[in-house]
Amino acid sequence: MNEWVQAASGLGLFLLGMVILTEGLRSLAGDTLERTLRRFTRSPATGALTGAGITALVQSSSATTVTAVGFAGAGLLTFPQALGIVFGANLGTTVTGWVVAVLGFKFELSAVLPLIILVGALLRLFGRGRAAPMGYALAGFGLVFLGIDALQAGLAGLEGIVTPERFPPNNVLGRLALVGVGIAVTLVTQSSSAGVAMALAAVHTESISFVQAGALVIGMDVGTTVTAVFATAGGTLAARRTGWAHVVYNLLTAVGAFVLLPLYVLGLGTVLPDAIGDNPELSLVGFHTLFNGLGLLAVLPVAGSFARLLERLIPERPSPFTERLDRSLLRDPAVALRAVEPTLAELALAIFSALSDRLSGRPIDPDRRTLLHIAVEESRSYLARIDTPPRGGSADAREVAALHVIDQLRRLLARIEQPGRGQAMAEDPELRRRSAQLVDALPGPLSDVNAAEGRLSSFERELAQDRDGFRQRVLDRAARDEINSREALALLDDQRWLERMSHHVARILHHILRLQLERPAPEPDAAQAPDSQGTDE
Repeated sequence: MNEWVQAASGLGLFLLGMVILTEGLRSLAGDTLERTLRRFTRSPATGALTGAGITALVQSSSATTVTAVGFAGAGLLTFPQALGIVFGANLGTTVTGWVVAVLGFKFELSAVLPLIILVGALLRLFGRGRAAPMGYALAGFGLVFLGIDALQAGLAGLEGIVTPERFPPNNVLGRLALVGVGIAVTLVTQSSSAGVAMALAAVHTESISFVQAGALVIGMDVGTTVTAVFATAGGTLAARRTGWAHVVYNLLTAVGAFVLLPLYVLGLGTVLPDAIGDNPELSLVGFHTLFNGLGLLAVLPVAGSFARLLERLIPERPSPFTERLDRSLLRDPAVALRAVEPTLAELALAIFSALSDRLSGRPIDPDRRTLLHIAVEESRSYLARIDTPPRGGSADAREVAALHVIDQLRRLLARIEQPGRGQAMAEDPELRRRSAQLVDALPGPLSDVNAAEGRLSSFERELAQDRDGFRQRVLDRAARDEINSREALALLDDQRWLERMSHHVARILHHILRLQLERPAPEPDAAQAPDSQGTDE
């Protein structure tokens, strides 16, 4: 029982050490990871090199992959660019195995590990600047190898109890079962590096055979994809595709590695007959690097096709707002514009609903937000394809009105998504009241557009008239020390935010009404609503 406890303690120390080492290296690198990913990722090939290098630096493929998923979701990287980083991260993570195999099993570090941890802890506590994260990384490094020592000692004490015969046999079904065990180990530990260290310790103490350890490592490579999948939850389309690309790529690499494993044993035994027997740890990390390197070389030439495969597996959702925009209508501009009118009206109502949610403090579903952006861009693209009739015709005026609607919809979406806005508003009774008034003024059904435009124009006028008064009241509160300067600036920012959004809504409603006119009247002043929907002159 003591041996099991010692082995489990060793695993725990290793995991703790990896967390501390990774945190220290990431802090030491600062923004290097993000800057490097963005600067050097220009194609799948450069992304693969960057991903491998960054993963080797921070000792975490999960950190690199999750960053790539986040960048793809934010639009900072395209999907194919993010793919390259995912491909390279798998190769970069094998560096950890080499460090563990060489330093943990070929060098005697036990005597100096406590000193390394002590120096690291002191640097972390008392160091300044880059010394503190360097100390954190150093302490993590020491804990990693202290954990390996404990893991080795625990498994060595189980000699005769844990033997290769107790594991699935060396046949296809047995190796498949061990791949499943490797996946399970990574799911539990949330670290493929920990799983690889366990496999290295087990093969070093002859608790398992080399082939059994190889099958476990294959499974651990597959299990590490779970973190990337979790990172895509609620993300954008590009983020979901990037996360699932990691899964598909690792599954394909695992299939290749499964076929390669017996061939590797046979080939290595032919070229270096004593390699596996004398150095099973180095042979195992060599296999890990080989199948990940071959997988990378195989996928890079077909990265474009791989990206298209993922796009088919995870297709872009068709926007429910643009179903009327049939390309066959483009031959007749008047008919095409009649399809644009209800499309923009319904899209505006959906964006107003998102505005209402934001002002009411309700979260906006990322998929819903993505669909709204897609619909706006599809409408803009469709409108650009309509053949423009001679200047001065009614269709021409309606096309201009549609362009205004699309422009204001894009601006309103950007305002709704603007970070850091609305927090001060939630704490201020006056702004909360104004926010509720804006929500109440928004149109409900399409038939309410005319009346809503009047309400919004009136609300916009009231906000403009009270702008200076609100500003003075906030400054007076700051002068009386009722609020600090940061809170005062936040209140003024939220007031301007509310005013700009009400302006966008009023402009959208005004131009939607122009779209509904057979022959539009001249545009009224921004603070006035049209008296009626207009008549032919």
